Amino acid sequence: QEDTGATFIHPFDDDEVIAGQGTIGLEILDELENPDAVVVPIGGGGLISGVAYAIKHLNPNVKIYGVQAAGAASMVKSQQEGTQAETFADGIAVKHPGDITYQLVEQYVDEIVTVSEDEIAAAILALIEKQKVIAEGAGAVSVAAVLFHKLPVEGKKVVCIVSGGNIDVNILSRVITRGLLTSGRNVSLTIALTDKPGQLQEVSEIIARCGGN
Repeated sequence: QEDTGATFIHPFDDDEVIAGQGTIGLEILDELENPDAVVVPIGGGGLISGVAYAIKHLNPNVKIYGVQAAGAASMVKSQQEGTQAETFADGIAVKHPGDITYQLVEQYVDEIVTVSEDEIAAAILALIEKQKVIAEGAGAVSVAAVLFHKLPVEGKKVVCIVSGGNIDVNILSRVITRGLLTSGRNVSLTIALTDKPGQLQEVSEIIARCGGN
């Protein structure tokens, strides 16, 4: 931008970017009558600032919940300097939230929670299987928070914003495996065997006797 003289548009800490993202809040209220809660991923805070501002002005009774990856919880740890962002939810891996967004989040967001990498992986897997939706880690944190009971939304009418599907195929493969492990549908065993013929057959026979295929 400095080299070419192009106009710099901040990815989240910008009034007009926030206003644009706020239209998602307007769409939610247009399409769903009286939601109880809206759950929004947080990186720098532009998305949740816009959504929260719009919804709270039209229906202050709707709870707005923010979700961050535990490895990049910049909004949660905004008072701590030098926060390191370590998560495969790279779309929200922001080390420091914006100045504008921080103020709006303080004013309009009811609660912020974090989710682990395993919980994010399980949410991505659930979205693939149940909704046929490919979500990136950053996009699935809202679903992860509800799936793992991080928020008081049992029996409520809840909207989870799934904010992106930009996930590398190689990462997706690893995330699916991680999601299967987290949900107890896949297990990884390390077995020490004596270095002689027939050992693998013995292991196979044990698995067969237990009904494993």
